[in-house]
Amino acid sequence: MTGVTLSSADLDPRRRRILFRCWHRGIREMDLVFGQFADAHLPTLSEAELDEFEVIMDEEDNDLARWILGTLPVPERLMTPLFSRIASYKPDFEEMTAATLGKAV
Repeated sequence: MTGVTLSSADLDPRRRRILFRCWHRGIREMDLVFGQFADAHLPTLSEAELDEFEVIMDEEDNDLARWILGTLPVPERLMTPLFSRIASYKPDFEEMTAATLGKAV
């Protein structure tokens, strides 16, 4: 899982599965958005937030990317505080790209 900074060792099985799904989305940009968001927030999300997070992750990556980038309006069903937190989360794409290529930032 390139880019993962959160260890799954101390996570419960549900959070481990979610962390894996976040870093294996299918579109690298969504791996970075969801993966880095999960690294930063997954351990502290409530059970209700985990439920909502899984519902959001069930959406198609192309749709998620367009909603997060603002090129398509977010469906009303996803206009929630958690989706807003995910959409406003700005992963460091430059750092991740440099790390992937083995270059110093």
